[in-house]
Amino acid sequence: MFTLNTRIRVSAANRRLFSSSSNRLAGQNLVEKIVQKYAVGLPKDKIVHTGDYVSIRPAHVMSHDNSWPVALKFKGLGAKKVKNNRQIVNTLDHDVQNKTEKNLTKYENIKNFAKEQGIDFYPAGRGIGHQIMIEEGYAFPGNLTVASDSHSNTYGGIGALGTAVVRTDAAAIWATGQTWWQIPPVANVILEGELPKGTTGKDIIVALCGLFNKDEVLNHAIEFTGDAIKHLPVDYRLTIANMTTEWGALSGVFPIDETLINWYTKRLLRVGPNHPRINNESLEKLRNNKIVADNDAFYAKTLRIDLSTLSPYVSGPNSVKIGTSIDELSSKDMKVNKAYLVSCTNSRLSDIKSAADVVKGNKIAPGVEFYIAAASSEVQKDAEADGAWKTLIDAGCIPLPAGCGPCIGLGAGLLKDGEIGISATNRNFKGRMGSKDALAFLASPEVVAASAVLGKIGAPEEVLGEPCKRATQVKKTVIINEKQIESDNSKTESNDSTGSVLEGFPQLIEGEIIFCDADNVNTDGIYPGKYTYQDDVSREKMAEVCMENYDADFGKKTHAGDIIVSGFNFGTGSSREQAATAILARDIKLVAAGSFSNIFGRNSINNALLTLELPELIKLLRNRFEGSEKELTRRTGWNLKWDIPKALVTITNEEGNVILTNKVGELGTNLQDIIIEGGLEGWVRAQIKKEGA
Repeated sequence: MFTLNTRIRVSAANRRLFSSSSNRLAGQNLVEKIVQKYAVGLPKDKIVHTGDYVSIRPAHVMSHDNSWPVALKFKGLGAKKVKNNRQIVNTLDHDVQNKTEKNLTKYENIKNFAKEQGIDFYPAGRGIGHQIMIEEGYAFPGNLTVASDSHSNTYGGIGALGTAVVRTDAAAIWATGQTWWQIPPVANVILEGELPKGTTGKDIIVALCGLFNKDEVLNHAIEFTGDAIKHLPVDYRLTIANMTTEWGALSGVFPIDETLINWYTKRLLRVGPNHPRINNESLEKLRNNKIVADNDAFYAKTLRIDLSTLSPYVSGPNSVKIGTSIDELSSKDMKVNKAYLVSCTNSRLSDIKSAADVVKGNKIAPGVEFYIAAASSEVQKDAEADGAWKTLIDAGCIPLPAGCGPCIGLGAGLLKDGEIGISATNRNFKGRMGSKDALAFLASPEVVAASAVLGKIGAPEEVLGEPCKRATQVKKTVIINEKQIESDNSKTESNDSTGSVLEGFPQLIEGEIIFCDADNVNTDGIYPGKYTYQDDVSREKMAEVCMENYDADFGKKTHAGDIIVSGFNFGTGSSREQAATAILARDIKLVAAGSFSNIFGRNSINNALLTLELPELIKLLRNRFEGSEKELTRRTGWNLKWDIPKALVTITNEEGNVILTNKVGELGTNLQDIIIEGGLEGWVRAQIKKEGA
């Protein structure tokens, strides 16, 4: 049963904007159109937009080595048979070099579960799950495919909407076929100009991460547009989409165009006409039913970059937010100890061939270890047939099985203390690929291969004895659509549309604002790590220690029914669910912030805690208390009222004057149902019970 002061959550994010020409919503962008296609239980004629909460039934859900923990959660929910075994894909790819009895037992458990349930299963050695999802047509242009892995963004390279889900979501999809999603703000990234010779898709995304490094796309979906796209091969698009994760985005989607359709036409020749997903019928539908954004689609912001001004870029050390041109790094003569051509980012056939072209006729420099692994067994077979694989082996490269491996710090070839590594992977976080005292850089396969031959970070032309080409000034712009956002506020009061509210769900959420004035409040600040793995912590104890690492006086200053308001990126850090449940234990009815960490947002919904993203409110509060004595936790005297049917938030000050009204995303009845049942697991149990009855 739903109780107001212990079971609420919802992130009603960015406002949907009204067209200036009429009192209607703007058209749909590509992300919204794909979500519309896979949303279930929508009211008649409901058109979904940014900020809306929807129940989604994805085309497919993939899990990898974490399939067994998902299976245990699935069984713990009381489920015995998956809802739709054609929806689920299991792949083994992360720890494939691990031959211990414990890991092999886990792999065998996953295999047996898949066989028992009739789930499509791909064993260790077949390849990285994301590559398999594309090769085998599970992720397909215009569909929504999710995975319990952060690099499901990769599917955007072929015009699919790919996004990550947590294990609870995966178990829910296994049991019921669906989970929930809040449509994020969508950024339009315009790629202009022709990419110069010698630069690649990896250089584009490395440059984007380094040049737009102020969280411009944090928790956004991205749509890539612009005249340059038609010249970008699909492999480049896959690399770019893959690393939108590191850029901070929830997804990154390329358009469905002739370049992509031609790629699938060639793919059909490889898989044959009887493939269950890539066949003449599916390609004909693709040609005749391309999903495209409406001409009047709204984007929260627009980023523009001129590709003709790019040169090869390198990320690092130890951060994708540091982007440096190759000529600048080359001049520093930085010795390389290890090089990597592995992972779901840059281990496709074109990447292997490009690296082989650089290495051909040369040897890997003394003292350098160059590790290579194909993205899949199919890719390796093709590379062997091409001769590129032999070229790399003959040069002294060290082969690894098709899988993830050193990219995530598993298996052979990890960085040691003081070493420098350059990799064609997606992440160079400190300590991820080995020692925290090593330096990790990211670059294209060509630059990685050249660096392995040169023994230092350098460019392909240097392998030929030529000087490194000098970089030019990159042209870029950012446009945030503030005017349209402001115009939305001017029309919210005239919008009297009323949404449905289920019995047992409150019509109104209201309380005094408690201002926790800080950005990046992390989950350890919300719920101390020393309690995280204690399974017997009482609800009363959780309430007592809630936010104590952020402010020791938090418990003294807050009461049941208060509303926490904090800064930006609230809930960053560890994925512990107790960060949400501890707030619920204090009988806090709602958390509002400028923005939330995505994992905190999902954990909150899954545990029935409500949240709202209200960046304008943060600005107002900071202006109000500017110059006052700093308080980590401040009782403001301000009041927040959220009218659920009208999807309208009203803020009043100490005198009771209205100082802000804000239209927020609609809280659909499907999501209300999840909240009423106490969270996603409770909802799944209720669904299983209904079906059993």
